[in-house]
Amino acid sequence: MSKATPPVLLRREESVAHVVLDRAEARNALNLPMCLALKEIFEALDADADIRAVVLSANGPVFCAGADLKERNGRDEAWVIARRRASFAAYDAIARCRKPVVAATQGPVVGSGGEILMSCDFVIASDRTTFRFPEPQWGTVGATQRLQRTIGKMRAKELLFTGRTMPVEEAYQLGLVARIVPAEALAETIAGIAEAIAAAPPLAMALTKQAVDLGSETDLNNGIRVEMAAIERCLADGGWRDGLNRFANSVGGKENHDL
Repeated sequence: MSKATPPVLLRREESVAHVVLDRAEARNALNLPMCLALKEIFEALDADADIRAVVLSANGPVFCAGADLKERNGRDEAWVIARRRASFAAYDAIARCRKPVVAATQGPVVGSGGEILMSCDFVIASDRTTFRFPEPQWGTVGATQRLQRTIGKMRAKELLFTGRTMPVEEAYQLGLVARIVPAEALAETIAGIAEAIAAAPPLAMALTKQAVDLGSETDLNNGIRVEMAAIERCLADGGWRDGLNRFANSVGGKENHDL
């Protein structure tokens, strides 16, 4: 018997890891094996000192068609609850990864696909991307927490209640995606972004991610304390001096940019 094809692929290109949803024949619908694979892969990448940036993408024309409802046929309520917990564990593993995680979307994103994207640090979307969150129309509940924290409560309700398809331009305006690029330029754009992130000092990058995430959960005064603690860790590490030297020797340093 041939071994089943893994639902998620992982390849490493120097210090950049590429995580690829690979159920194109099912429009990358999220099933239990994919949930378990995402959790395992991202936990491993989080512990991998050689990885400095992660790119999450998908094969085929659709990024993710949502949860694979076919796998629920013949299952009882207990199985469905366990399956949903597995998806939450997968999203959490992506969100908790200390390495910057950039998502690339090449096409439609539905339901659970949006949860995957909102667990990443930011999303670069092709101009062929659309979003839909039809969970209530499928007789279930989902995307009620991350979506409202990303685009606001009223906008989240409107998308969930209506199940309408949202064009990528609107998603950009609402902050669901960071940048829109032509479909033919998506791979090159993502490669450049990943390279720039991987080239930065890893401690400063990790602490920046942590400071933004922790700061978003508190008020400004406490957020400043979070940032000061991160700055002190950078100073204690000593790597900041190398950064200053690189800056001083660059064209940007000579022109006194970014000061």
